Order: sequence, then C-alpha cells, then structure tokens
Amino acid sequence: MHNFLFGIYPYIAITVMVMASIARYERDPFTWKSKSSQILRKRQFVAGSVLFHVGVLMIFAGHLVGLLTPIQIFDFLGVGHGAKQLLAVAAGGVAGIMALVGGLLLLHRRLFDPRIRANSTLADTGIMILLMMQLLLGLATIIVSLGHLDGEEMVKFMNWAQSIIYLRAGAADYIVDVNPLFKAHIVLGLTIFLLFPFTRLVHMFSAPIRYLWRPGYQIVRSRRGARPAGTGLTPLPRPGMEPGE
Repeated sequence: MHNFLFGIYPYIAITVMVMASIARYERDPFTWKSKSSQILRKRQFVAGSVLFHVGVLMIFAGHLVGLLTPIQIFDFLGVGHGAKQLLAVAAGGVAGIMALVGGLLLLHRRLFDPRIRANSTLADTGIMILLMMQLLLGLATIIVSLGHLDGEEMVKFMNWAQSIIYLRAGAADYIVDVNPLFKAHIVLGLTIFLLFPFTRLVHMFSAPIRYLWRPGYQIVRSRRGARPAGTGLTPLPRPGMEPGE
C-alpha cells in the first residue's frame, strides 16, 4: 500500500488532473469559472478571499521551490538543510495560518448563509472542507518538524518529489519512515489534485494574464448616436429617432 500511495497514486492523480481539466475546458467551457458568491453576500468575502488566496499562493510557491529545486543548488548557494527547513517552517506557518483563517471565513459563509448554501454544490462545499483539512494537516506537520531541525526529512521529501517528477524508480522508498502526519498530508494533497478538474479549482488555470496587454478601454456602443470612427459599431437609436436616421 505504501508503494501504491507514494509511487503510483501520484501519477494517477496528476494524469487525471491534467487530462480531465483539458476535457472539461473543451467540452464545458462555460463551467470553467470560480462561481464567486460575492454578489450574494459581500460580508466576510473580501477579507476571507484575500487571506485565503494570498496564503495559498505563498504555500504553493514554497512547495514548488522547496521540493523541486535540486539539492545541489542549495548546497552551491551555501543554504544548509537545517536552515532551509527552518525557513520552510516559518514561512509555511505564516502562510498556512493566513490561508486557514481566510478559508474558514469563506467556508462559514457557504455553510451558514442560506442564499449561498442554496447556490452551492456538493463539490463546492466538499473541496473547501478538504482544503481546510489539508491546511490543518500542514500546520500539524510544523509541530513535528520543530522537534528536529536538522533538515534530514526535508531532503527525503525533496528526493521523493523530484523522483516522481523525473520518473525515477523507487520514489516511495525515500519516505518509508517519515511521520504519519506527513504521509497523510501528501495523500490528501494528491487526492485534491485528483478532484481538481471536477471542482471550481479549475479557475486557477485561468489567470487573466492577457489583461496586461489588452487596451485600457473597450467601446461597447456610442453614446452620441454616431458611429465611432474605426469601430464598425452601429449606433443604438435614440428616443424619437426614425429607423435609418
């Protein structure tokens, strides 16, 4: 079971996440959205959304850099394994608390506001609960990490993650003896990857990058009744106008 969960399950989860996301975007593009509930109830939304998204982005960036950066680069830069683990604990703790507080605010709205609850699906509520559980597990692993800051377990996770990404055999062997909290954190994270294409989380792939080079204005219609030069738009008739005027 250990070999399945940490040597095979990662490939199942990542494959389903990628392929099912592509299929959903091609078949049901109008479902590809965050389905924001701000219009139903603004209270708690702004604070919860900002805290949650900033915290999650920090966690994602930390995991990406911390797990997938080759160990040789840290050694070349003179960053010790213990120092790296201490940095991960400090930054991860701050980001995790931010994301947890924000997520709980959003989950409270979804569970206890009748209008939002009526417009929520099982996937909407379920994925938020799973994310909160994952954040709690992540914060719990910090307590375990504080017991030994030598960086040895950090190296084990780096070797495991990089073995998975680079298709190396024996990835599961690196984390056989790590604390069960870490294993639960990894399995739940992979499960969230597996469920990703079937939830509102797909909007993470739709960052509005094109807005950076889009023109600063968009003409929808003329306000004067005259066709704006070069737009090709037909003016809407003013009250009292005869057709063709």
